[in-house]
Amino acid sequence: MEFNIRRAVKADCPRLMELVRELALYEKAPEEVTVSMAEFEEAGFGEHPVWWAFVAEHEGIIVGISLYYIRYSTWKGRRLYLEDIIVTEEMRGKGLGKLLMDHTIKYAKEAGFSGMMWQVLDWNEPAINFYKKYNSNFDEGWVNVSINF
Repeated sequence: MEFNIRRAVKADCPRLMELVRELALYEKAPEEVTVSMAEFEEAGFGEHPVWWAFVAEHEGIIVGISLYYIRYSTWKGRRLYLEDIIVTEEMRGKGLGKLLMDHTIKYAKEAGFSGMMWQVLDWNEPAINFYKKYNSNFDEGWVNVSINF
C-alpha cells in the first residue's frame, strides 16, 4: 500500500477536523472537541501559527495526520510536542502510524529539537505498545493539569 506524506495546508483543515473527531470518538470523548473551524485554521495557518502537521494520503485522501507544536523546556530546550498522531480506523495496522511517526522524528532531529514528547491514555494499549517500539520513556511521576476558560 502506498502513502504520500506531506506538510498540511489550510485546505486540509476540514479533513483534519474529521480525523480529530474520529480520534475523540475512539477516546470516548466526542463532546470534548469544541474548537471551531475558524480557530483551527487561524491557529495553524494564520499570521502566527501555533501548530503544524504532516498528512498521509492514500489515493488522494488524507488517512492519517501527525499534528505537533513547539514546546520549550527550561531543562532540555526546544522540543517537538506531538499533539496527535491519528490514523483512520480502516488504515490501522498497515504501517501508516510508523511512517508518520518516523517522518515526525526525522523532522524534529533535522530542526534541531532536543527531543519529542506526547501523551497517551493509560488504557490505550495499542498506542502504548506502538510507542514502546521507539524505546519511549513513560513518565509515571507527572500529573496532567489544566485550566479551561
